[in-house]
Amino acid sequence: MTLVDLKGKRALVTGGSQGIGAQICRELASCGADVVINYFSNKEKADKLAEEIQHSYHVKAWAVGANVAQSEQVKQMFQYLDKTMKGIDILINNAGSESVTHVLDMEESEWERVININLKGPFLCSQEAARRMELTGGGVIINISSIHDQVPRKGLIHYCSAKAGLKMFSKCLSLELAESNIRVVSVAPGAIVTDMNSKEIAEFGAEKFENWIPQGRLGNVTDVSQVVAFLASDLAAYINGADIYIDGAYMNHTIQYDPRPPRKDNF
Repeated sequence: MTLVDLKGKRALVTGGSQGIGAQICRELASCGADVVINYFSNKEKADKLAEEIQHSYHVKAWAVGANVAQSEQVKQMFQYLDKTMKGIDILINNAGSESVTHVLDMEESEWERVININLKGPFLCSQEAARRMELTGGGVIINISSIHDQVPRKGLIHYCSAKAGLKMFSKCLSLELAESNIRVVSVAPGAIVTDMNSKEIAEFGAEKFENWIPQGRLGNVTDVSQVVAFLASDLAAYINGADIYIDGAYMNHTIQYDPRPPRKDNF
């Protein structure tokens, strides 16, 4: 029997059809929550995940398409949620996007696209969710950020800026919503293997990451989803406005030539 109990809870996971988002959907469902799976373009994958969740965990699951950066589409998604789940207790702002472009070559449209998905999207969804949570006694909003909300990276100035903004957005939101019994937490994964990036990581060399990450391994989607489920539960009832980094101490080891001195014998 799981210690994390989300029975009767209603969750929305944006960008939930694949990768970290899909595993978060499974994790929340395994703890008893009904789940709305938001997707942007891959309806087939989202529908398949909803069927899998209903079959495997015997909870309700729905797939709904929406671009989280478009306010009208977000409103329509929450209207759909009102009809299906009759409310919301947990919002996971997971939808995100990135591209690698030198700052001097970056088009204004690409800057806006990445900023809007990664930062405007959580703003729009959090507004809609919190208005509903306020009427029903509270809830939890978890924003999926990145270690790059603090660690800069070449070619990702738009993504890093958006995630840094999301970190402060989470803190401000926690202050404004605390009196409504709505908790807000930022979760920042490091190098996480997903179905989409596994081939790229293998070609680049997983062993390089294993040498760079102090814990000695890449993360996996379950490393993230289990933390999210815990934070969404009453076990984390006093965690509010926090930044949780899930990276095996990767972001603390930015100097890659730092030697690893051997341990001395204890005898």
